[in-house]
Amino acid sequence: MSELRTVTHWIGGRPDDEPPQRLGDVYDPATGEVQARVAFASEADVDRAVETAAAAQPEWGETSLTRRAEVLFRFRQLLLDHVEELARLISSEHGKVRFDAMGEIRAGLDVLEFACGIPHLLKGEFSENVSTNIDTYSIRQPVGVAAGITPFNFPMMVPMWMVPIALACGNAFVLKPSEKDPSASLLLARLLKEAGLPDGVFNVVHGDKVAVDSLLTHPRVDAVSSVGSTPVARYIYSTASANGKRVQSLGGAKNHMVVMPDCDMDLAADSAVNAGYGSTGQRCMAVSAVVAVGAAGDQLIEKVRERLAVLRVGPGSDPEAQMGPLVTAEARDRVVAAIEAGVRAGATLAVDGRDLKVEGYENGFFVGPTIFDHVTPDLSIYRDEIFGPVLVVVRADRLEDAISLVNANPYGNGTAIFTNDGGAARMFQHEVQVGMVGVNVPIPVPLPFYSFGGWKASLFGSLHMYGPDGVAFFTRGKVVTTRWPEPAARGVDLGFPGASRSS
Repeated sequence: MSELRTVTHWIGGRPDDEPPQRLGDVYDPATGEVQARVAFASEADVDRAVETAAAAQPEWGETSLTRRAEVLFRFRQLLLDHVEELARLISSEHGKVRFDAMGEIRAGLDVLEFACGIPHLLKGEFSENVSTNIDTYSIRQPVGVAAGITPFNFPMMVPMWMVPIALACGNAFVLKPSEKDPSASLLLARLLKEAGLPDGVFNVVHGDKVAVDSLLTHPRVDAVSSVGSTPVARYIYSTASANGKRVQSLGGAKNHMVVMPDCDMDLAADSAVNAGYGSTGQRCMAVSAVVAVGAAGDQLIEKVRERLAVLRVGPGSDPEAQMGPLVTAEARDRVVAAIEAGVRAGATLAVDGRDLKVEGYENGFFVGPTIFDHVTPDLSIYRDEIFGPVLVVVRADRLEDAISLVNANPYGNGTAIFTNDGGAARMFQHEVQVGMVGVNVPIPVPLPFYSFGGWKASLFGSLHMYGPDGVAFFTRGKVVTTRWPEPAARGVDLGFPGASRSS
């Protein structure tokens, strides 16, 4: 048996050569086999990374905006040149199928392209004569050293929500990616170096809570950006804030899709399947609860069942697969336990994915697409964020009841309504208490010239991710008020002595 490769930290522009004290397993989710080992950072490792970033940041922060943009433009081209390699890394460690991995890369590139416009994005404001001969203007400057703590479900896209904007704004960055699929982060680091980013400006440390806590409490870390479950997001926000850092911490979700009887039911069924089972349900913006209003429920369930019957599940290496495995055995077991809890509670199990077997991959972490009908809000399968290929259908009599149901949920990340009634759509988007709303769009993720973020238990902190909020988060505002003395009279003056200048 060949020796397993080791995924190392990236500190100071190169792979770290310090021998790790602890290692974790990186699995191939399709086969269930360990494919690599990943170094787990100690407090000393994190300290080295942060101090390296702190030493490199001042010079990078003084680098011109056009030079920073040039580095990001080169990084963009390098990512395009290595897109197949990056997609293979994502599929092999996360398990998502190739087209899903490619979609993640495209979404990350969208943010990078937004960040390439940093000379425009950092323009301030100027007011002349706010008082007699006094002008006031605003500028934005980097916060210093920023840290990113990112989840397994998007090993490339979520770091790209943070890193390009933080670097464009003149910060140094320390990334702590998920230990479940860490390799994509090292490819990003290598390509940033090749693009001309100075050594030490971008660093990667792998690991578990030891690494996270070290970043949250390190005195040289100025800002922390994170995405994860709500308990983790709450912990990161409270810990980092208590240590004097600015924090944006995105939490979990229970995204609802409201289906009205008048909608295009085929579009709604396609959308429910795409948004519910894409990436095996391991998305913070996945639709996990459908609210069928009036007569919509029976039609929708039947159409979804038809689509699930022909949905192809397989390894990420299968070009025909539409849905892959879950990321770990623990994730698979947790999803199966959630399904079993729903059955015990009496919900109608319309499609059961527990017994799915993929030929040749019997030891993989697969669960097939699953759907429950006639679910009530008191059941755990409705309340909990399952983070797997499980869709629950709740029935409601009226649109008002559906809106009340969505608003009563503790999460407020994304939601959607499917209808052909403009009045119903406007009522929904106005009254629903959720950060991102789609109308006949199941996953309303905004493009980067807007910002991404939820409400309630889906966001801790006042600023959303990327877009204008991202620029604001990774910079500090400064207002300058100036008064200059009027120029003294000097030089040749042929006027008559004592004569008035106005005469």
